[in-house]
Amino acid sequence: MTDNSQENKEVSSISGYHAHVYYDAASKARAARLRVAIEERFDVELGRWRDDPVGPHPTGSYQVAFSPAVFSEIIPWLALNRDGLTIFTHTETGDHLSDHRDHAIWLGEQQDLKLSIFE
Repeated sequence: MTDNSQENKEVSSISGYHAHVYYDAASKARAARLRVAIEERFDVELGRWRDDPVGPHPTGSYQVAFSPAVFSEIIPWLALNRDGLTIFTHTETGDHLSDHRDHAIWLGEQQDLKLSIFE
């Protein structure tokens, strides 16, 4: 069922995407292997390692920033090659709360974000 009370948004409002690869001490080696594979295959910008939760993220992560042109290749690849890791992906439209809350794509187990930082 469609919620007609919300304004339709144009895909052109998406300037990019962020994928956040979540890991902990036990899964950091898998996250490192995935990071190398991402860097070898895709035109992306990799963020630094964050071993502790930062911003809205509930666990350690690193960010993978990419353009809309890369989306159709990287998301299916991540779905098949995430090696059990959870990956949180969201749009970049300039509306941080909506991007993280309403425009999210989860690969793996969905986790609770600390969205209050955007309110």
